[in-house]
Amino acid sequence: MKLTKTLLAAGTLASVATLVAACGSGQVGGSTDNSGSNNANSKKLALVPGVQAEPFYISMQCGAQDEAKKLGYELTTQAPQKFDAAMQTTIVNAMGSNPPAALLIAPTDDHAMLAPIQQVKNRGTKIVEVDTSLKDKSVAVSSISSNNEEGGKLAAQTLAKLVGEKPGSVLILDTIAGTSTTAARAKGFADELAKHPNLKSIGVQYTQNEPDQAASKVTAALASTPDLIGIFATNLNTGEGGATGLRNAGKIGKVNLVGFDASPSEVDGLRKGEYQALIAQDPAEIGKQGVDQAVAALEGKPVQRDLTAQLHSITKDDLDANSKYFYKQNC
Repeated sequence: MKLTKTLLAAGTLASVATLVAACGSGQVGGSTDNSGSNNANSKKLALVPGVQAEPFYISMQCGAQDEAKKLGYELTTQAPQKFDAAMQTTIVNAMGSNPPAALLIAPTDDHAMLAPIQQVKNRGTKIVEVDTSLKDKSVAVSSISSNNEEGGKLAAQTLAKLVGEKPGSVLILDTIAGTSTTAARAKGFADELAKHPNLKSIGVQYTQNEPDQAASKVTAALASTPDLIGIFATNLNTGEGGATGLRNAGKIGKVNLVGFDASPSEVDGLRKGEYQALIAQDPAEIGKQGVDQAVAALEGKPVQRDLTAQLHSITKDDLDANSKYFYKQNC
């Protein structure tokens, strides 16, 4: 997400997250207008993604702001520099004195983000979860995401097709414990993998959403598991780190790497053979649906509590045919 940066006036927020204007060069973020009253904010929507500089969230932002403009609403976006509950909490807390009419948010922790989001809700803001969600289902009026467990299942099915009958061990790279989306992907993958007797899971390794940690986990797994045949990476950062670990060990193409998402770097990696498959989401549709549900709630229209966006398995053979699912770097 590389856009023109706009620092907020709020000192506590500026110290934690750099906010950027949405559609310039592509970085998630934006400034908040603190001049209006709650009444003046009746047409104001806020989007708080999980992290800056990820094409998934850029694509989500693009879909959301296009739909907001179409419906006559104003959308501002603020994102933490890391996928971190403390950083995201600072952003959400800063809304307390001047809350938006609706908040679209991808909670970075399904427990830790409950209190700050609840505080905004208590001031009359409608809450819509996009991509990730809280454990407590009473807070949001709607949740829109991919069916992440099905995505994990699709990843395992894709890996099984890639390896055929060849036996071997499989590593799951997850992000941070407590992240609802990636946990569901890991579960769906493990459950489906158990149906393929030639493939054996060696468990889940958490990477704290840091590519260098993912690379280290892969290096360790290669050393301890000579028959490693596959790796499932539950998001962009774990996938990039997984590819780095395989590259450093000279195992590119020898161990099948199935990634989640279709960022420009992942698509390039698939073309080069660093990945053998990608499970692509539709983040622009998630953003669009998030705005639709927020506006419906604000205007007293029917709201759908849970919505899912489609997922797509992409290999090198059908890469170009699925280009419409590639994520954006700018709007």
